[in-house]
Amino acid sequence: MKGKVLVTIEGLKKLKDEYRGLIKIKRPFVAERIKKAREYGDISENAEYDAAREEQAFLEGRIQELEEILRGADVVKDHSKGNSIVAVGSKVKVYMDGAEEEYHIVGTVEADPLNKKISHESPLGIALMGKKIGDVVEYEAPVGKLKFHILEIR
Repeated sequence: MKGKVLVTIEGLKKLKDEYRGLIKIKRPFVAERIKKAREYGDISENAEYDAAREEQAFLEGRIQELEEILRGADVVKDHSKGNSIVAVGSKVKVYMDGAEEEYHIVGTVEADPLNKKISHESPLGIALMGKKIGDVVEYEAPVGKLKFHILEIR
């Protein structure tokens, strides 16, 4: 993940919190787990030791990934006071087929579609970027072509 990574202020805080938690809590916990597993004897046939080392490898990989993301983090403008154009950081209320939905447009590292956090690089994110209130947005979804009417941008 080289270069700039777009994140919201909220997203940057969550990434920093995760990083601190891994460094200050999880890393010492895993190190202690490895230490205890060594005490069980022969590590060549020690399943607890193998599992702890595997967890350590995953943990260190995530720590490195977070360090790279944080080094390249480019915090986007706060859109809490509203904006007339959809951009990263915007919350967009749309109308489709008799229902309203609200999506938060975020950088790729913050994307969480189940919680309506849509990456600006996703098909829906791409379709919404740069649009205004009142615009009709069409995009190709797995279920077919969908149309959204933009009601509000904040």
